[in-house]
Amino acid sequence: MTVAATKRLLVVAHAPSANTEALRYAVAEGAHEVPEIDTVVRGPFDTGPDDVLAAQAVILGTTENLGYMSGALKDFFDRCYYPLLEETEALPYALYVRAGQDGTGTRRAVESITSGLRWKRAHEPVICRGAWDDAFLERARELGMYMAAGLDAGIL
Repeated sequence: MTVAATKRLLVVAHAPSANTEALRYAVAEGAHEVPEIDTVVRGPFDTGPDDVLAAQAVILGTTENLGYMSGALKDFFDRCYYPLLEETEALPYALYVRAGQDGTGTRRAVESITSGLRWKRAHEPVICRGAWDDAFLERARELGMYMAAGLDAGIL
């Protein structure tokens, strides 16, 4: 008999390249190390308010585009902001950014929106800056594991 997971971690991550797909996969891989948590991975265009309402924590992943978040993640927020505004206060979230530059504008933009939603940052943003480094994958994997373990332990 299988017991259904009672807590869900939603990963909403834009992955337009092989490297960003690898980051998204690493986040999911880390989260799946905590089997008690139902981890759902979606692209921003495939995610709506109901997906967020069904989750107890969210990991957001984006590329840095012209010093801002990806258009895909912005679209997700545009469609979901008002339906979630009064429903998801204190939702734990984390952010990772694949940044060709420094990621500062991207981080600031996402934090502005999540602040308006009154979500609670559960982990310092993981900013993968500069040229690709395979060490980014371990940082992403650790982020997924941290969020899933924290959700399982009831500390998020």
